[in-house]
Amino acid sequence: MNLKKENILIVDDNYDMLDLLQRNLKALNYHIYKASSVNEALGILKHTYIDLLITDLNMPEINGIELIKFTEEHYPLMPKLVITGVPSINSAVISIQSGAFDYLVKPFTNEELKKAVENSFVKTRNKAKKTPVTIDNDFSGIVGNSEQLRDLIEVIKRVKNNMATVLIQGDSGTGKELIAKAIHSNGTLAKMPFITVNCGGIPEGLMESELFGYVKGAFTGANESRIGLFQAASGGTIFLDEIGTASLSVQTRLLRVLQEKEITRVGSQIPEKLNVRIIAASNADLFQMVQKNTFREDLYYRLNVINIKTTPLRERKEDIIPIIDTFLKKYSVEYGKPNISITEKATEILLRYSWPGNVRELENIIQRMIIMSDDSIDIQQIPENLKYHITNGEMNILKSLKEYEKEQILKVLAAVDNNKTHAAKILQIDRKTLNQKII
Repeated sequence: MNLKKENILIVDDNYDMLDLLQRNLKALNYHIYKASSVNEALGILKHTYIDLLITDLNMPEINGIELIKFTEEHYPLMPKLVITGVPSINSAVISIQSGAFDYLVKPFTNEELKKAVENSFVKTRNKAKKTPVTIDNDFSGIVGNSEQLRDLIEVIKRVKNNMATVLIQGDSGTGKELIAKAIHSNGTLAKMPFITVNCGGIPEGLMESELFGYVKGAFTGANESRIGLFQAASGGTIFLDEIGTASLSVQTRLLRVLQEKEITRVGSQIPEKLNVRIIAASNADLFQMVQKNTFREDLYYRLNVINIKTTPLRERKEDIIPIIDTFLKKYSVEYGKPNISITEKATEILLRYSWPGNVRELENIIQRMIIMSDDSIDIQQIPENLKYHITNGEMNILKSLKEYEKEQILKVLAAVDNNKTHAAKILQIDRKTLNQKII
């Protein structure tokens, strides 16, 4: 007998089937929620943590496939089981491709249902524990399961021993400096200096002297000569973060560095040879800045020899669980709570959030929750503003699903030369319903 009461949501427009499934699953000690439509199911999902979704395919207004697609995006840890009385190879394939883990054809036995439900929870545990990608110790901090991450690591491997200039572009918090450090620490320059320059954090009046150095007497207070950050990075790598904030004057001098491989200190007329790899980064679109004449076109192309674009966390949600695990291990030790864990309910909420601040925001949230927890992080420790954004984001769920359904119907209509009778037959709905759905 099942000791823990998992929450199962059953969605079917057939009330007899709802009652039958409820009786059979309650006998197995599961807690059951019922919905006769996708709209009703969305209301339950909004306010209740669900461990398993069981849904019919053919339902009025919004069908089960669209519900599966939506829940796969917003509730990726929740397994989805499809039941249907109108089986077809096409519907089975679409169901599995959309995120369902299994497909049962009515009528099915109680034993078949029991086995499918039990398998769903095994699959969920395996999904949550999927081993993240790790390359070696020098790629510390770059973890995840996504295809984007694997592609990124392949790029790092290819450029790590190359002196060509690298431009990393992407949203704030996506790990641009981490990528720059990985390129440096895994290549032939690993034992040489790695100097980070925050171009947005240095006052414009000091930028040139900081980057290129100065000679004695170059300006008031220059009592002795000093090398700049470029020469400090000699033989190694200089990382120019937020390069888009550099003034046009500094851009001109940077262009000379790239063209001539030399720098001239402020107050001097004597160029000095330079051997350094340049990696630049920006969260602004430098190409658009070129179009607006706020960034030099020639400098842009000099920097953009090797281009790396980071992917925001909201587009690689399969990386969230490995990243959470990494930060839990790191900060639980740092804050003296080595045995702290996080519940599945809390994890599900973190997976549903859009993470506008990307990995940096997730790291800050994990730190805060560890500090505010004792031995386990649960929903109560998740900041209210985060939960608020999730709730607001789900208010337009029904509208989005209806728009998606309309798009699919219009595609079918286009394929049959706008023959509504033919399209309705393919979609297994009547012509009147079809007309209502495309208004």
